[in-house]
Amino acid sequence: MSETPESSNSRQGLSISQEVRGAALAEALGYVAAWRRLRVVVKYGGHSMTPEGEGTLIEDVALLHRAGVRVVLVHGGGPEISELLERLGVPGRFVDGLRVTDEPTMRVVEMVLGGGINKRLVGRLQAFGARAVGLSGKDGDLLQAVPHERAELGLVGRVAAVDTGVLTTLLDGGFVPVIAPLARGAGGVTYNVNADLAAAAIAGALEAEKFLLLTDVPGVLDVRREPPSLLSELRPGEARALIAEGVVSRGMIPKVESCLSAIDRGVRSAHILSAATPRALLIELFTDAGIGTMIRSHREGGRRQEPAPRPEPAGGEPPATGDEDPSGSP
Repeated sequence: MSETPESSNSRQGLSISQEVRGAALAEALGYVAAWRRLRVVVKYGGHSMTPEGEGTLIEDVALLHRAGVRVVLVHGGGPEISELLERLGVPGRFVDGLRVTDEPTMRVVEMVLGGGINKRLVGRLQAFGARAVGLSGKDGDLLQAVPHERAELGLVGRVAAVDTGVLTTLLDGGFVPVIAPLARGAGGVTYNVNADLAAAAIAGALEAEKFLLLTDVPGVLDVRREPPSLLSELRPGEARALIAEGVVSRGMIPKVESCLSAIDRGVRSAHILSAATPRALLIELFTDAGIGTMIRSHREGGRRQEPAPRPEPAGGEPPATGDEDPSGSP
């Protein structure tokens, strides 16, 4: 194809924007190579779980999967539960902001989380080329729960144990597990469990490199400044101090606490970022600066430290990924 004078001139040197783009690609490729086959748990929930609030998140999860990252997606669905309860005329009750889950409410919770939302996310991921399987924490005894210490909350549970057998099978088979935060208790009782804490427990049990909590805020904000500014990196002790000082408050407290729970369980770093920001997940994983708040364990360096590679599985390369051919806001 012959070049026009304009196209020939444009090839004589890179523009600033092209140089920046090239540097970004080089930086990202280094992270992509380092992250292949490593495990990442993504929690998606809150009011961001709408077509408008989703941004590029589901597509980004599919891209990670196709790049060889082993992704587990855990979702909430509190707003949709409240909406359906209202439509069905089932009265909703809250104690100190926590949903009371009686038997009629649990039937709706299971319908929304294990049915509507879970299968919708599976369909969206598959539309972007990822092989996905939807399940709840009850399947394969993935999440085992005990009753919440506040008995007045009813069928609200606390994760007591995680059996990763079904997840390992799916990840080794090249699938993205999509998990609804329901758990089995003694006698086969179904419990509604907080999705943030369930995801943190799963991340720890899987020995995931990262736990990423996608929500409708950009991260932890330092409200002591005017205007409030994003805190891009924290150590666990610093995060706990911010809670004690009231800098982290209200709905951000359980999110930070779930990140700390993941780190206490052995996860290398936990992140809070906005689902609505285009490519937020990719920017947080594949760039030095990131875009949200990272809480990193004391044994880890800063953002620039790439993860150490895991040993190759017996038999060589992992299976194809499909590209080669509560209560509080659950």
